[in-house]
Amino acid sequence: MNRPLDQTDWRIIAALQEDGRLSFNQLGRRVNLSAPAVAERVRRLEESGVIAGYQARIDPVRAGLPLTAFVQLRCALTKCLLKTTNSDEFPEVVEVHKLSGNWCSMLKVRVASMPHLEGLLERIGTHGEMNSHVVLSTQYEGRAVEPPPTDPQLASRSEGWRR
Repeated sequence: MNRPLDQTDWRIIAALQEDGRLSFNQLGRRVNLSAPAVAERVRRLEESGVIAGYQARIDPVRAGLPLTAFVQLRCALTKCLLKTTNSDEFPEVVEVHKLSGNWCSMLKVRVASMPHLEGLLERIGTHGEMNSHVVLSTQYEGRAVEPPPTDPQLASRSEGWRR
């Protein structure tokens, strides 16, 4: 995007993150713009990649995948999971994060059962050392993207989680 995001862009982004199915008329009413003006802004946000796409949110438990786990992976030099496999081989992996430090990757996985998790860990384990964590419950997920802090003091201050 050639220009920085302004408050109207952020209001559009917030509204679409809340409900990606809003019509331009509905969205325009929420941000006090005409439908054509909001459509132009959305088009620019899409073209610049700020809006990367639209998708439905699926409840994994109701879809038959009640178990979530995180798997830290330290790959063997010649068996890097990201370089020697493709995503189709591990449909249970829903996120992959490359890490600094002692572990090379963090995988978020969703599975149907403990035996399913065990089989997945055996398959992933052929790529190196693992450390797995089963999620007991999730209290905070799917946070919307918000404008970055403008005050450098706020950006660096850490006082813990608050709602």
